[in-house]
Amino acid sequence: MNIVVREARIEDAQLIAHLTRSCWANKVASTSSGHVESSERVCNDLMLGGGFVLLLDDEPVGSVRWLPLEAAGNCWEMLRMGVLPAFRGTALSQHLLEAVIHAAQTAGIEELRLGVRSDQPRLLDLYAAFEFALAPELEYSQANPDEPAPHVMRRFLKN
Repeated sequence: MNIVVREARIEDAQLIAHLTRSCWANKVASTSSGHVESSERVCNDLMLGGGFVLLLDDEPVGSVRWLPLEAAGNCWEMLRMGVLPAFRGTALSQHLLEAVIHAAQTAGIEELRLGVRSDQPRLLDLYAAFEFALAPELEYSQANPDEPAPHVMRRFLKN
């Protein structure tokens, strides 16, 4: 099993949009905007921030993105991390998470934030294992106003 996490390119926008929709299907509430992810939105996110594509034996099986959070200074907000259903349960998402953490540290970013949907509380433990802590005083900038507010988690980085 050959696992590669590579930096996403603008040309990956359509692939990442497809991966996001596929990862969300039958997993995330139908009201989530991830179900209608567009390559235009992905392209914009990649131009403003960045992302990674997860490959397993050269097959794209997951992705993640981040955006700088201007209101918080030297902070990135992670979004749309997902692994295709057929590849879940094998800790592949940790490779994406570790890649973002490493990229942020390399870029001198001081803090990472992410939102955990209120209907997916089991993910809180996953992120806590990577030193993310609940931050109820914060709001997730990518929150869908038609859904309950997600739990915001943050990790301060040591550079």
